[in-house]
Amino acid sequence: MTVDTLAVETPSDLADTPDPINPSATTPETTPEASTDATAEAASAPVEAPKARKAPAKKAAGKKAKTIELTLTVTGTADGEWHAELKQGTTYLARDLAVAAAAVSRAAKELHEDLSTPIDEVIEEARSQQAAKVAALEAELEAAKKALADLD
Repeated sequence: MTVDTLAVETPSDLADTPDPINPSATTPETTPEASTDATAEAASAPVEAPKARKAPAKKAAGKKAKTIELTLTVTGTADGEWHAELKQGTTYLARDLAVAAAAVSRAAKELHEDLSTPIDEVIEEARSQQAAKVAALEAELEAAKKALADLD
């Protein structure tokens, strides 16, 4: 976009400066010698260029992105049971959905490492507790089998 502006000459506050529009006109108290001195002073003084004003930039009428807030809550137990619920505002879209620990771990890895690290630690702790429980149950099963064999 091009804007053409007309340069406006700034009015002078010096009385002995000749009128820029009509240079032959002089004030009554000005003599021809004074007029020449004033012209010489005006010629030697630095001339300020008028500053062109730019048109104010128009702000683009950008569209605001509509944000959608969803809250996904995933809860787990020490037994390795995981449940999820999804809310939009105060409305539940899904409640008490059973999800696998492996699915929770994969989803967290897909989202962000800062999410997956603590979740994987919780899952690993639940896994080790379940492994200890299985070992205890296997030992109890072997003792029950031995007791059954002794009864024969």
